[in-house]
Amino acid sequence: MSTSRLIGRAGRLAAAVLAGILLIVAAGQSSAREFRVADAQPGDYPTVKALEVMDRIIRERSGGRHSLRIFHSRQLGEEKETIEQTRIGAIDINRTNVAPLSSFIPEANILSLPFLFRSVDHLHRVLDGPIGEDILGRFDQYGLVGLAFYDSGARSIYNGARPIRSLEDLRGLRIRVQQSDMMVEMIRALGAEPVAMPYGQVQIGLTTGLIHGAENNWPSYVTTDHYRAARYITLTEHTMSPEVLIMSKRAWDALSVEDRALFREAARESARAMREQWVRLEVESQRRAEAAGVVITRLVDRTPFERAVSGLAARFASDPPLAALVERIRRSD
Repeated sequence: MSTSRLIGRAGRLAAAVLAGILLIVAAGQSSAREFRVADAQPGDYPTVKALEVMDRIIRERSGGRHSLRIFHSRQLGEEKETIEQTRIGAIDINRTNVAPLSSFIPEANILSLPFLFRSVDHLHRVLDGPIGEDILGRFDQYGLVGLAFYDSGARSIYNGARPIRSLEDLRGLRIRVQQSDMMVEMIRALGAEPVAMPYGQVQIGLTTGLIHGAENNWPSYVTTDHYRAARYITLTEHTMSPEVLIMSKRAWDALSVEDRALFREAARESARAMREQWVRLEVESQRRAEAAGVVITRLVDRTPFERAVSGLAARFASDPPLAALVERIRRSD
């Protein structure tokens, strides 16, 4: 055989080997793509900034193969709408509160129970530990993948009619709540009239008198200008229902094992970054409200409020596994 023919065969063999290696490498990776991400909050909100951190991590560690395109400020709809879009795969990743998930994920509903968590530290220990991992793991059977929890602070009641110092002061007030059966029943148990409406409609509801008030955390109360229309806030801190970062099962299944690990780790790192921003924004938001003349009522004794809603756990955690989850959270250090 001539030298030229030997060289030709060797070249073709080397090319075939190289092609095989490239195929093996490619098999361990997902196809490069841009992932659609939804967040109802404005662009400068801590959850959106955390998603930007996640995007940077994914870009860097995937070598530029993957990236996130973040649609904030309800560009893709209210939370309830984006959840449905995420379940069918029209949205890839979604940051939402756990309350709107409660209609089909019972475990998420448990996290919204009033007065379940003793403190923010207790909340973090639960969500960062085995209990939080177990709850995120339950999302798979509902067409979603739970990636990480984000902070949402403690929710308190605010209104434009009068200070709330007792349960009697709540009577006759129309209070906006999230679109969640538990939140509706909670406000009703406290003696007010619950009005379930999308987050984006609260400001109009306050200014037109459709509602007297709402309940939310400090940043949401201030960044939306709710504090201008509802200048009385009572620090009931009745729930600490967290935000959760969820991914479409369809998008998740298309990822390689390596990329799944990357997305999960990027989500957790973004959650840590979000907490740092959240603490700063809570302090800043309270200062802004105080400077604007908001009347802040700090309850000396929350016991009457806790007693009024104590029956919700029995109703919404009646199944033995859910009751066990509640007890597990309460007994955790």
